[in-house]
Amino acid sequence: MKHLFIIAYLFSLSCFSQAEEEPQTKDSLAPKLENIKWISGNWKGEAFGGQTEENWSEPSGGSMMATFKLINDGKVSFYEIEIIREIENSLILQLKHFDHNLKGWETKNETVDFPLKKITSNQVIFKGMSFEKVSDNEMNVYVDIKNDDGKVEIVKFNYKK
Repeated sequence: MKHLFIIAYLFSLSCFSQAEEEPQTKDSLAPKLENIKWISGNWKGEAFGGQTEENWSEPSGGSMMATFKLINDGKVSFYEIEIIREIENSLILQLKHFDHNLKGWETKNETVDFPLKKITSNQVIFKGMSFEKVSDNEMNVYVDIKNDDGKVEIVKFNYKK
């Protein structure tokens, strides 16, 4: 269990993308929440040896909000609060981690930030995290996580509504 927290903590401190900036192409969509509202809903999957749940709100007030939790052996390992908001004609995904007792991992004013790189009809690519629409009831989330060796591993979360 301690190893899981170390992995998750490394995730919170070291998310970054291996890829260069994505070029804007003719299939790119404007950086508006309306273009990514397909992310909203109650999503469930498996990762880090347990069950995951991520709940995304519909766009409102210039943002989308989510909660995440990881359950291992019938107990919550950690939570996240996530937002995607419109800022300076772009989008940014920000999150904070909390342990099972809701004690924050990041400092009071610190967030883990993922600036937008590109949006298409079935992908939202942030620097270090991306969302892929497989169908109306399935999506994949890919997160860049720096492992113990300092190498970046892309972790795939497969979610179903």
